[in-house]
Amino acid sequence: DITTKDIAQKAGVHEATLFRRLGSKKEIVRKGLQSKRWLPTLNTAIFENATWDLETDLTRFMEEYYKRVTPEMVMMSIGLRSPQIYEETAPYILQVPQSFVQALQIYLETMKSKGKVTGNPHTLAMALFSSTFGFVFLRASFGNELSPLTQEDYIKGYIHTFVKGSQS
Repeated sequence: DITTKDIAQKAGVHEATLFRRLGSKKEIVRKGLQSKRWLPTLNTAIFENATWDLETDLTRFMEEYYKRVTPEMVMMSIGLRSPQIYEETAPYILQVPQSFVQALQIYLETMKSKGKVTGNPHTLAMALFSSTFGFVFLRASFGNELSPLTQEDYIKGYIHTFVKGSQS
């Protein structure tokens, strides 16, 4: 657990100064959530160099997600869902999945227009997001206890299955 005393010490100020400047623990958390370290960029820029090969591009996108959304970040976001602060933290927490799903949907809409996928791009994007988040969530919660699959093997197997299903 990180305390406000730890935060003040890291910032090089007294704990009282931290509260005088920010007012409350909720405000300290809100300010922390605005940092770039907390809000990984998962957007359409990831597809700027798309090969338009579904398996290659989605594999790269999942790999980028796992670089940015770590088990530690997931565990922190779970703690930020407590009823006392959820109203303030939810908009920040939601930015990460929203940007990921939106980028995927735009990519999949283009792939659909090229005749490379069938189905609803939003539904496909949500399926890919759910699986991607699910893996990192389960790793954050249970480590390797649930499955011995490496992240690399999971991505390879899931994307292969996803691509076959989205093209039929």
